[in-house]
Amino acid sequence: MDFSWLTNLLGPGNESLASTLVLYSFVIAAGVFLGKLKIGGVSLGVTFVLFVGILMGHFGYIVNPEVLKFVREFGLILFIFSIGIQVGPGFFSSFKEGGIRLNMLAVLGILLNVAIVLIIYYVQGGSTSIEALVGVMSGAVTNTPGLAAAQQAAGTTEAINTMAMGYAAAYPLGVCGIIGAMFLIKALFRINTADEVKAIETDAENSMKKPYMVSIEVTNPLLDGKTLRQILDIVQFDFVISRLMDKDGKIVIPVSKTVVHTGDKLYVVISAKDTERFEMLIGPECEVDWDECTPSQVVSRRIVITKSEYNGVALGSLRLHAGYQLNATRVNRAGVDLLASPNLRLQMGDRITVVGDINDIDRLANKLGNSMRRLNEPNLITIFIGIMFGIIVGSINVGFGMKLGLAGGPLVVAILLSRFGYKFKLVTYTSSSASLLMRELGITLFLASVGISSGAGFAETVFNYTGMWWVIWGFIITFVPLIIVGCIARGVYHINFLTIMGLFSGGYTDPPALAYANGSTGSDAPAVAYSTVYPLTMFMRVVAAQGLILCFL
Repeated sequence: MDFSWLTNLLGPGNESLASTLVLYSFVIAAGVFLGKLKIGGVSLGVTFVLFVGILMGHFGYIVNPEVLKFVREFGLILFIFSIGIQVGPGFFSSFKEGGIRLNMLAVLGILLNVAIVLIIYYVQGGSTSIEALVGVMSGAVTNTPGLAAAQQAAGTTEAINTMAMGYAAAYPLGVCGIIGAMFLIKALFRINTADEVKAIETDAENSMKKPYMVSIEVTNPLLDGKTLRQILDIVQFDFVISRLMDKDGKIVIPVSKTVVHTGDKLYVVISAKDTERFEMLIGPECEVDWDECTPSQVVSRRIVITKSEYNGVALGSLRLHAGYQLNATRVNRAGVDLLASPNLRLQMGDRITVVGDINDIDRLANKLGNSMRRLNEPNLITIFIGIMFGIIVGSINVGFGMKLGLAGGPLVVAILLSRFGYKFKLVTYTSSSASLLMRELGITLFLASVGISSGAGFAETVFNYTGMWWVIWGFIITFVPLIIVGCIARGVYHINFLTIMGLFSGGYTDPPALAYANGSTGSDAPAVAYSTVYPLTMFMRVVAAQGLILCFL
């Protein structure tokens, strides 16, 4: 039999559509498989797609330049946009309270990375191109979006390939450097991980942020005969009365006009930090088994918002008291409980906990949707409108010849859409599985394209004297800023070591390091710090990498 067709299909040097699809499929599949392998509990993840692409490019496999460029840029846009949608809701809130300090430390790390790159560049007299150094920096801080943004800003094939080589040379030791910095900070400050875990757990138990449920007996005679509306005006902070038991033991679902008397018992949902003040004004805490004494027709249920017309609507505008005789006690958003204040803007996917008659709850559920099937439907209109405007924004000259480009534009638009999209009746909710698919598909297409295009000259460039220095510089860019930031975080601000581990991982946008931190401590505290600094860090790293290229071109 003649198998020449198979040889042509699978062999190197063929630019046909079928060969291109086979090549991309193999590179991505093999890269994802190898990325799951762990060495010392650490894996390189999806970055292995880049290395497999480089290997195939080295052996002569090619893709039509125009096709490769399209796949690379489209993959980049999908990846960056999904990142923006993911981090957008937490982008602005990450600056509040303790998050400001962590974000400033992360920004300090970014500035130190850039400073080291500039020092290397000027000490060498510009003999090493800024493109190579930016690629090395992106690999050293394990930040693929920054690499992508810089490549898009440079534009030329030569610059793109040089950056990819620098990235690939610095990346493996970058991951190891982050974990090594954790070990060094732990040794320098003689930190006992078990003590740090215990401290985190104690802080969590005493958290002042999450909604707190407590039973209060009204003993203040000055409040006798006043409505809940009047009491709210007196205390001047948000709370929700879920249920009220009068002196006769009768339980009602209170509304703003409900009159309170001394001896009444209240089931209150309130911020933990306000509990002490509330007790001073109203009365002491008491013991009541509300589940036992609540009438059977009064139940507590969660309702999921799945109708787009309620996206961005204030909770108070639902008129739960007047229209349904219901009380909303909490709103769960992305796994986090929020106090159900009247001014809280609802979003698709929010889960409202309501208390009241089961028939009223059913009526409200029908009104709000409460359909997981509808929630799982992808919002393609929002995605592609966002991409369209992202490209337009990225093409605008923002001054000095700088543009946000195909990376920065969609990132900015996605962040803004995820936060303010409801104002334009755009549903930005995306299920975690759909978001993950879009993100992983985009990054694998991008990495495969970069690897294939840069593979031909990789060995000659990296495995020599120049490549050795790239690896050394990459390690310096990784390690030195982390040690400085870590010493400030622990020595000056006395930040918990688990939080520092999350700061390191999030500041370098490095999931493998986060996986190691979570696995080695058995706590999710590193993930909390990671998510706090990740949004701003991701944005700043994209801007920093692109800015270096644009300033020196």
